[in-house]
Amino acid sequence: MSRSPPLHRAPARLVSHFRSGDAIRSRSVSDAVRSGSLDVPAPPARLTADWERETSLHLALEPGDVEALPLARARARWPDYGRCVQAMADWTRALGLQDVLADCDAALMVCRGARYHHDGAQYGGAAFCNLFVSEDRGLDVHFPSTGHRIPLARGTALLFDTAQPHAVIRRGSSGFDVADFAAGQDCTQVFLSWELPIENADVARALRIAFDIDPSTASQLEEEQVWLDGARAAVCPDSGRWRSAG
Repeated sequence: MSRSPPLHRAPARLVSHFRSGDAIRSRSVSDAVRSGSLDVPAPPARLTADWERETSLHLALEPGDVEALPLARARARWPDYGRCVQAMADWTRALGLQDVLADCDAALMVCRGARYHHDGAQYGGAAFCNLFVSEDRGLDVHFPSTGHRIPLARGTALLFDTAQPHAVIRRGSSGFDVADFAAGQDCTQVFLSWELPIENADVARALRIAFDIDPSTASQLEEEQVWLDGARAAVCPDSGRWRSAG
């Protein structure tokens, strides 16, 4: 008695539709996550105290929030800021990105964990390049679709596709849980962040991006969005699984 051959499900097809000039262009979503551990000095105590005050008094971060800190004020109190930027420039250059970091503005960010999300609806034309400057507080960056799980500590460097789902979760946990970031716990992470242009040839090569993979759909859209198997997609904030945006 013959058996039917097993059915093989075709891999999901992700497409990032991003703004390029005045038009929307399509591209693949990279599953490459480049990471490293850089030797950067700890920020001075008075600066970290300033970040703690800003985070608790003005930003009032809730679990899962990601917000900006004032970079100009931090640079005035951060004698080793230039060393941190240089370390990232050297790292990205080693990845083959030439001097692209020098052409991009840095932002200073802080998170109290982060729910699963993608940033392809706002930053589809960019790759995120992050340098974490806080000490290890038992948190990981998790990319559920690719399986990457990277411990966060001072000097952790990341380069990844903005359209790839990711979260900052408690080490050892299987997903984002508000209870892991309860009041009184020291669970914030401060990081420098750059938005590298995805259309830069070196960035696209490092992340293995293919362009114009769905031009007919892109030509009909007016805003950035990520599609999965022919329909607009969203991410479950607790698990990171893709789901319909409808």
